[in-house]
Amino acid sequence: MNRIAIAVATFALWTAAMFGVGWTWRGDRAEGSEADQRASGAVAVAEQVNQTRAVEHHQADSLATIGVKHEEDRAAAEAVPAAVVADLRDGNLRLRDDLATCHTARLSEAAAGAVERDARAELRPEVVGAAVRIVTDAEDHVRACQAVVTADRN
Repeated sequence: MNRIAIAVATFALWTAAMFGVGWTWRGDRAEGSEADQRASGAVAVAEQVNQTRAVEHHQADSLATIGVKHEEDRAAAEAVPAAVVADLRDGNLRLRDDLATCHTARLSEAAAGAVERDARAELRPEVVGAAVRIVTDAEDHVRACQAVVTADRN
């Protein structure tokens, strides 16, 4: 009976030891699986962040290009009013009389003196040059704004 008790006790200890080893191995596998899931999730997040950054860098480059083009257009636009004024004075361009209707407070051409007509004749090209400058600036701003909207929507 002593041998049977020892065999039963040994079997019970052996079973408990195997149960403990199995439990530990199962826990280690679960932790490994969880670590693999976390690692794959971290890799996915890193890829998504890199893609987002690439898109942001592309958009920033596009907007920077638009800004450079706008500044170049603004710099080039400064020569346009001077060229228009020079062409008006040289006679290469002619104005319609629509500009005269803007001066309703002035006397009519027939009643105005020769000095006033000469002063107005000198002022008209400058007024046209200023108007051309305003229109050119506005067109440049509109083009730049449209380019930003187009780049943002793409």
